[in-house]
Amino acid sequence: MEATVTNVVRFGIVGLFAYWSLKLVAPFLVIVIWAAILAVALYPAYRALTVALGGSKRLAAIMLTALNIAIILGPLAALSLGFLEASERLARDLEAGTLHLPTPPASLREWPVFGEELHRAWSLATTNLTDTIDRFQPTLIKAGGAVLGKIASIGMGLLAFMASVIVSGFLLVPGPRLAENTDRFAYRIAGDRGVGFIRLATSTIRNVASGVIGVALLQTLLAGMVLYAFQVPATAILTFVILILCIIQLGPGLVLLPVVIWGWLSMPAGTALVLTLLLVPIAVIDNILKPILVSRGLSTPMLVILTGVIGGTIAYGLIGLFLGPIVLSVFYDLLVAWVRQADGPQPPVEDPGASPGGPHAAP
Repeated sequence: MEATVTNVVRFGIVGLFAYWSLKLVAPFLVIVIWAAILAVALYPAYRALTVALGGSKRLAAIMLTALNIAIILGPLAALSLGFLEASERLARDLEAGTLHLPTPPASLREWPVFGEELHRAWSLATTNLTDTIDRFQPTLIKAGGAVLGKIASIGMGLLAFMASVIVSGFLLVPGPRLAENTDRFAYRIAGDRGVGFIRLATSTIRNVASGVIGVALLQTLLAGMVLYAFQVPATAILTFVILILCIIQLGPGLVLLPVVIWGWLSMPAGTALVLTLLLVPIAVIDNILKPILVSRGLSTPMLVILTGVIGGTIAYGLIGLFLGPIVLSVFYDLLVAWVRQADGPQPPVEDPGASPGGPHAAP
């Protein structure tokens, strides 16, 4: 009884300290998880850069961190300039009275529930935009407040992500020692199989980084260059939306298809054809590259990885892009190991048309 009470007290004290520690680090948990994911994904590039710089680990970490921050700030600066330019043009056209909307299509009246009301509001905006704005001002103010709230939330998320990038830079130099300690912890939990799960998680992170994030950046870069070359309006905003759609696995088609339609309606046929021939391969290139890169070197089936990527993104947002495939991969391997190591001999499966012990019996 005394030993039991002592063990209960010990577990209680350890649990109390674990709960307290979790409460203390909870505000920074997302940043720490992102930093660990980034450090694992970027470590091969850091190691190559270290060799190129003659073994200077700290300089390599600083350069890689600065490059990552520049990659984040560059599109944000372009997006901000695009928003400012569009807002300035809109305000100038409103003040001069030169902003006009196209007439609504007659088929809009046939839409159920709100078609007639939407057609009336659109027609009013076509004839007198100023009165329309005054009429719907309360609704516009409410919608604008919701949009500003979303923008503020996205901004806080970007700030947290930049903090994660900076923290990941500090994790690169002691990376081997941290990896060794992680292996020891996993070995204490599950022996050699625990170390194997750590290796699986590491490979999954790097494959998802190259197969999802890398392909998304490639698609965004190519699409942005084409949109800029053909002088598509709001190129910066459209490029940013393409990046988000590619990362969350919806694909760039939701933006590129309207751009192609706009090109055929507003450009000469030859120019629109060239625009289409350039954008269509960009829209489908992820269907070829992503399966190859995501499942490279993994024993886990590609379907499990892609399901984790899509499901994790839907359930947990951007961070679920990495957590989803890691959790599903580990669970899949646990399930396979449990099935293969079932206790007791497996009974032979006999041919239903053969007699027991006959020549057609299964071995």
